[in-house]
Amino acid sequence: MITRFSLADISNMEHLYKINLINSCSGFKSANLIATKSAAGLENVAIFSSVTHVGSEPPLLGVFMRPTTVTRHTYDNIKETGVYTLNHVHQNIIKEAHHTSAKYPREISEFTMAGLTPDYKPGISVPFVASAPVQMHMKFVEEYPIKANGTILIIGRITDLFIQEDLIEPDGFVNLSKGKVATINGLDGYAVPSLNERHAYQRPKNSLIK
Repeated sequence: MITRFSLADISNMEHLYKINLINSCSGFKSANLIATKSAAGLENVAIFSSVTHVGSEPPLLGVFMRPTTVTRHTYDNIKETGVYTLNHVHQNIIKEAHHTSAKYPREISEFTMAGLTPDYKPGISVPFVASAPVQMHMKFVEEYPIKANGTILIIGRITDLFIQEDLIEPDGFVNLSKGKVATINGLDGYAVPSLNERHAYQRPKNSLIK
């Protein structure tokens, strides 16, 4: 049996039910901690499920951010400094990572409140999240306001990439399953997927080509 929801149904839903439904119906999403540091030196880390691949050359990633109708520390810090880090959430820090969604004043570090450890690397001014099996140092490139709902698409370039060595396959594929990297279903559902199979690059079947 299939349940149908029309646009009118969705529009008239109770708020929490609606955001749970729409946030989860699109499928599993990446779980990333974005770490930043303000121009005044205040650390910030927050969980995001909206990071997406944009291109490989140059290596670009996008992340959607909520409207700036209220203070958004991550967005403000990125615009102030032009740099940030992306860190994969793994099985052992799911609870801590999720707590970074709590709203703290700017002067209070989510690293401290969530029990996460900042990891500084030589020549890089912003912190990474210690123990994250994949860590990326990002440079802000451009942003696009989404007129439909006021969100903002931030485009960043990977300038430094740190990956747990045993996750890298001989062909460059990063096997996230080996690192117990988590995904997010909706707003608060976490899963740790296992890699089942990989398939070769697909070409048209010769029998169907005229």
